[in-house]
Amino acid sequence: MESAKHLKRTRSDVVYDAVIFVILTIIFLLVAYPLYFVIISSFSDPVAVAGGKVVLYPVGFTLDGYNEVFKAKTVMRGFFNSLLYTAVGVSINLAVTLPTSYALSRKDFPLNKPITLFYIVTMFVGGGMMPTYLVVRDTGLLNTMWALVLPGALGVYNMIVGRTFFTTNIPSELMEAAKLDGCGNTKFFFHIVLPLSGAITAILFLYYGVGHWNSYFSALLYVSDRTKWPLQMELRNILLQNSVNMSKTVMTEEQLAEKERLEALKEMMKYSLIIISSIPVLIIYPFVQKHFVKGVMIGSVKG
Repeated sequence: MESAKHLKRTRSDVVYDAVIFVILTIIFLLVAYPLYFVIISSFSDPVAVAGGKVVLYPVGFTLDGYNEVFKAKTVMRGFFNSLLYTAVGVSINLAVTLPTSYALSRKDFPLNKPITLFYIVTMFVGGGMMPTYLVVRDTGLLNTMWALVLPGALGVYNMIVGRTFFTTNIPSELMEAAKLDGCGNTKFFFHIVLPLSGAITAILFLYYGVGHWNSYFSALLYVSDRTKWPLQMELRNILLQNSVNMSKTVMTEEQLAEKERLEALKEMMKYSLIIISSIPVLIIYPFVQKHFVKGVMIGSVKG
């Protein structure tokens, strides 16, 4: 052991480490700077941001962007709508995915392989946008929260990850011992399997939660009532508004200056809204971070 600790590093080792360090540093800067730019831009003067003067630090520190966001009733309503949709959606996802994953992990389940194959096929072949829309419409889900949470109640990839976890971490001997004590399948699942499945539950909670929070396309298709829009739809709406609602007639200098100020403020609101919309995920992620790598490895080792 002592000799191993004092092994002399060769020149090639030093060069290799230096090259890897430089490459990773460049990648880190390429990824981190856009995020940093969004943060400093949200606190900078909108005119300075629009003029390209904000590069490394905030210019003309101001909270006008955040003030405008919090004053906009549609934005705050969208924020609380997203919280509701995410909470309800994740609850439904876990209630569907965990029992399905466990059932398909049981070797004594006779339809294990056919049902698994059926689910896997749906990952590659879908019904399409129009048939799905017709199903949502005919079931009366349009313009309701359920149109955003029910169609995606089961994520097949997440189900496979959960099934692999149960297969590798819940031994069949445990079920046999429980049966000797008079424990049935339902009681075994709720009283023994779930308490031992905290890691996979946290992983699925993160996967589904981020998916619901960032989703806007389903709302774009199924929700026309703006009072029911999630936050991401409001963000999309702001990002698509490239001009203020002002007359296209000849404007005075004061009107032109006001138009430029409003356009710059709208740009600033984009950055502020991006920061606000990222807060819930940033709060939740540290609590499940220790399970994240384990969940990824579960899905990669066995499918």
